[in-house]
Amino acid sequence: MTRNGFVSVDDPQYITQNPRVTAGLTWPGLVWALGAGYASNWHPLTWLSHMLDCDLYGLHPAGHHLTNLLLHTANTLVLFLLLRGLTGAFWRSALVAAFFACHPLHVESVAWASERKDVLSAFFFLLTLWAYRGYAAPRAQDAPPRVSLYLLSLLVYAMGLMSKPMLVTTPFVLLLLDYWPLERLQLPTPRRRPANALPLLLEKIPFFVLALAASIVTYLVQRSAGAVSASQDLHLISRLANALVSYLRYLEKTFWPANLAQIYPYEHHWPAVLVIGAALFLGVASGAVCWYARRRPYLVTGWFWFLGMLVPVIGIVQVGPQAMADRYMYLPSIGLFLFLAWLWRDLVDRRPLATPSVAPAVSAFNTNQKSKFKIRNSLMASVALVLLAACLVCTRKQVGYWQDGERLFRHALAVTANNYVAYDCLGSALNAKGRADEALDCFIKSVRLQPYYAEGNYNLGTVLLSKGDLTGATNHFAAALASCPNFAPAHMNLGSAYLRLGLLEDADRQFSQTIALLPDDPGPRYDLGTVLSQQGRWAEAEAQFSAALRLNPDYVEAQRDLGVVLATRGRLEQAAPHFERAVRLRPNDPDLRFNLGLCLLDQNQPVEAGAQFSEAVRLKPDDTKSHYRLAIAVARQHRSKEAIAQYREALRLTPQFPEALNELAWILASDPDPDLRSGEEAVRLAEQACQLTANQQPAILATLAAAYAQSGRFSEAVATAQKARELAQAAGLPELAAKAEATAKLYQSGRPLREGF
Repeated sequence: MTRNGFVSVDDPQYITQNPRVTAGLTWPGLVWALGAGYASNWHPLTWLSHMLDCDLYGLHPAGHHLTNLLLHTANTLVLFLLLRGLTGAFWRSALVAAFFACHPLHVESVAWASERKDVLSAFFFLLTLWAYRGYAAPRAQDAPPRVSLYLLSLLVYAMGLMSKPMLVTTPFVLLLLDYWPLERLQLPTPRRRPANALPLLLEKIPFFVLALAASIVTYLVQRSAGAVSASQDLHLISRLANALVSYLRYLEKTFWPANLAQIYPYEHHWPAVLVIGAALFLGVASGAVCWYARRRPYLVTGWFWFLGMLVPVIGIVQVGPQAMADRYMYLPSIGLFLFLAWLWRDLVDRRPLATPSVAPAVSAFNTNQKSKFKIRNSLMASVALVLLAACLVCTRKQVGYWQDGERLFRHALAVTANNYVAYDCLGSALNAKGRADEALDCFIKSVRLQPYYAEGNYNLGTVLLSKGDLTGATNHFAAALASCPNFAPAHMNLGSAYLRLGLLEDADRQFSQTIALLPDDPGPRYDLGTVLSQQGRWAEAEAQFSAALRLNPDYVEAQRDLGVVLATRGRLEQAAPHFERAVRLRPNDPDLRFNLGLCLLDQNQPVEAGAQFSEAVRLKPDDTKSHYRLAIAVARQHRSKEAIAQYREALRLTPQFPEALNELAWILASDPDPDLRSGEEAVRLAEQACQLTANQQPAILATLAAAYAQSGRFSEAVATAQKARELAQAAGLPELAAKAEATAKLYQSGRPLREGF
């Protein structure tokens, strides 16, 4: 199992793409785990266990699977010791633990990294029963009550609920143990009421309070996240029918664990005959169990353990698209194993017993019976070993399907029909492998089978968005939100589609809704800041980028864009630290180097700016803008020869670049070093720049005038300088106009311009 990887369902959300988890155990992570209703569940101890795994193993899946396997092993040992302590029956306890350890139905809970909540909550559940056994077990009449063990069982139970709220039925399991094997509770009869029932119920009140609190929190979290199906989506009759049939299907898969799948799609219309048959079977079976309760009390505990522990997940309150799930049988199956192991032993032990009066006459008969019993006992043990071996073979095969998401969901499609959820999950697995076209086909099939499936529409929209089909993407995101209005990722991606379509107000609305649903996620705040920036709402954009950075200081894009906003607002000194932080976080990003260099250049720090532009050029040699800005930076340091080389490289990459043509022409026309000046080339470059700007840029005309003067064409230089003065005056540039007028006089005297004039 440790050779398996992560799968595409829940593992990214729970582990690989959850920054709170991948950061490991931290104080902010602890606070988040205690307060988060993330992934439609409140289970802080599960989150903390995933964080600890990330500290120990990073994102290597083998380590995460190993933890699940170790917890499952611990659960098996605790279960054996618990049953051994409760009943004194070694081999039957061992048999129950063995089937628990190797039954194929339990593969999903152990082999799926995200199902840590199953194995972790089971560990605390079994410890709860262990502590309760110590408290409730028979003891000497004058022995004090074991209050410490009672409090310990409450504490461990609370920890179990904080791992997975499915344990809300634990108080009822405790009552079942009170009946058998602890024998603290007697079932009522027509002639007798159990006098000890009320004290035992009062004793469980703290457990019921914890269960009620966990139920309320879970329902509110799942309802707010849209995981709980609304009553108009699934009628009560449909949910009850599915619950009855699911009980039969769980029994079937316990006794014949074939065609197991990660997801069983919800059936809205079961045949009436099947539903009625399921109800009759469950009713008759329950009645028979109660009828034989006095002679075989373990039947009550085992059967109602199975029925009761499934109640929270049987679908009366429907959560998610599944009709049932193998993982839900992780703990309920213990009741069935207990039921069968003790019944099996009773059937083996049935034999005639000789009375004392006739014992001498039948001693030979009893000896013969004992011999037959030993043979029968050996035969039943052999059958048990064969069944366990069969379970191991099936389990090993089932573990193999969890090797990766693609194999897992292809198997699910092979063993189920019309499985729109499996198509969607297979699409996610293929998309994660970069096979977008195959993924698109799977998502289309999923939506075709179930047009109102929110997850399928969302994933289909996401692939269409990546392919540039913005209209198709928006349609499917809207369909996802129609089915699940609180689907935060759909709001976020719909906002991204609107942003790319230029519908900024619509994008603003979608990102704002995402923030309301995910207030601790920096992503939607960054996206909203991007929209606000494009609308020129700089103060609001600054607030959103700052909020994103408070949530995640290492958010490189937010550091960069906050720097851009601050620089745009003229606050260069405040912008520079954000650009610097972005470069430290991602030192090999040439664009981040460029942004920092530009900010430093605008603060008249050409040396520091030049260092950043040099790195940008090294990282991205074919980037025109970096060569151009590096040329400006070294020119300001009076390193004209290097500046000329960088301007030439920029023009090699982008020949029609008027600014670079102008700057290079200026150096060639006016540099103090005569070895660098070239009047003819300066004229050619400046004329090309003027042509590209339609002779409407006064600064470029001023450069052309200087080039004419360097070539000895003073009359043309004077005329061009005067035209530059006129354009500068018309454009409201008095300083440039004054300089053009001064240079015109210089040219009239027959002298060329030199840098520093």
